[in-house]
Amino acid sequence: MVSVELVKNSSGPARGAAAITPGTPFASTCRAIYVGGDGAVVATMEDGTDITFAAAKAGSVLPIRATQVVSSGTTASNLVALF
Repeated sequence: MVSVELVKNSSGPARGAAAITPGTPFASTCRAIYVGGDGAVVATMEDGTDITFAAAKAGSVLPIRATQVVSSGTTASNLVALF
């Protein structure tokens, strides 16, 4: 059986947002990251692995469950975590 909390947090529009400071862990796992300015985004995924999204375009949304954006290697700007 799928928990109600998992369903509530896995689909539908975001219920909150916060500006991202690379290198600072999020208060909780995000459901997506909005990219305000072109560049690379290095994210720590929910499972603990770091992955680089090279050449992310301004205005795009990365539909990922991440716990932070890593400062080293991240060149994109104006990032927003969606919760």
